Amino acid sequence: MKTKRLTLFAGHYGSGKTNVALNYAYKLKENGYDTVIADIDTVNPYFRTKDSAEELKRAGIELIASEFAGSNVDLPALPAAMYDIIFDSDKYAVIDIGGDDRGAFALGRYTPEILRENNYSMLMVINMYRPLTSTPEDTLEILREIEAASRIPFTGLVNNSNLGEGTTLDSLKDSFDYAKKVSVLSGLPIYATSCPDNEEFADVDDLGEENGIILKLKLQNKII
Repeated sequence: MKTKRLTLFAGHYGSGKTNVALNYAYKLKENGYDTVIADIDTVNPYFRTKDSAEELKRAGIELIASEFAGSNVDLPALPAAMYDIIFDSDKYAVIDIGGDDRGAFALGRYTPEILRENNYSMLMVINMYRPLTSTPEDTLEILREIEAASRIPFTGLVNNSNLGEGTTLDSLKDSFDYAKKVSVLSGLPIYATSCPDNEEFADVDDLGEENGIILKLKLQNKII
């Protein structure tokens, strides 16, 4: 799949979409793209891209996030700089959308321009090991809710099924049938499958074409 100028990540709470978005931004930068990452999550999840502000700065990646990110203030306000990345065609942007359909509403104000340019990937991050997305059917229901709220059709899936530090190659492979079923039900291709960036997965370069590209993820540090 060709790298699009805008890559949007959405998913249910706990799917790991923020960590996927961050690692994808690092990957874009390493591949030579002028990269910016935007956090439009106004639902106040546990992880925020702002927790990685210093790491992003060192990597040369611009971060756009609400000044209230990481605080106890939860306002549905987005930075004006968001408009810059929508209209600046020279920058490659990764956008972390809020969890579930409520968070996806925030994207709606940018939908007309995103669809007009038509240079985007809208990726649903799925995780078999979370209670509310443990079945393909439940996952599809949430996918459709997010799609309706954002008014942007999904273009692919990211299988981020994991057990945190307990993730093994076997537990990842156990999720393949689940991801394929979601793909069949939704009509969407599996764009990528993620795995931890550790020794157990050091030699994993190919999980099969049907599972998409491999995203080796480093876990974001959480600021308490």
